[in-house]
Amino acid sequence: MKIVSSSGSGAVGAQIVVIAKEPVAGRVKTRLTPPFTPAEAAGLAAAALEDTLRAALGTGVRHTVLALEGLPGSWLPPGCVVIPQRGAGLDERIAWAMADAHRLHPLPTVLVGMDTPQVTPALLRGAAGALARHDAVYGPAADGGFWLLGLRRPAPSALIGAPMSRPDTGQAVLARLRAAGLDVAMLPELTDVDTAADAATVAAEAPHSRFAASLAAVGGLAGAVAPR
Repeated sequence: MKIVSSSGSGAVGAQIVVIAKEPVAGRVKTRLTPPFTPAEAAGLAAAALEDTLRAALGTGVRHTVLALEGLPGSWLPPGCVVIPQRGAGLDERIAWAMADAHRLHPLPTVLVGMDTPQVTPALLRGAAGALARHDAVYGPAADGGFWLLGLRRPAPSALIGAPMSRPDTGQAVLARLRAAGLDVAMLPELTDVDTAADAATVAAEAPHSRFAASLAAVGGLAGAVAPR
């Protein structure tokens, strides 16, 4: 495995898929309540999702696709194609989101969640560019999962059945990618927003993000700077 620099090369001929739930109170970011109310947690989720989509749109890749559970709202920036999620567990939803996007646009595909609003266009561009030289690209999360997965071609069998939302999820997915004979490039580790402590950490890393502004508005980060 090789480490990919966040500067990356151009990502012409790739696509980025953001997989997300509609930010509805009581259905998203439930581990943020308490200290935040369900409505506040949903507002934070909406801000994180918009930051992520705008980062994807800023990469210059050919297509940005949102694989959505639910309905789009005012947080959806122009330029995104929306497709529905399908499948039962998260493993199936990830696998089929990548396969469906590839069917729509037969290009190398980078999938990212809505939990890392600190992600930058340069980091996503580097991930997409890595698929010109590698079969897969992988971004580990600090909680033992992963925040990004890219594949030159869909590989549902490498994902379906993998344990999700566990401390060993990342190791299990990497093992499956290697067992499939894929050459995997690695990205830097990022922190997912799951808890209030995570939210403060991520907002401090991206003080000009919509997420940081939203967190400051509900009293979660003193002195956060409004998005530019």
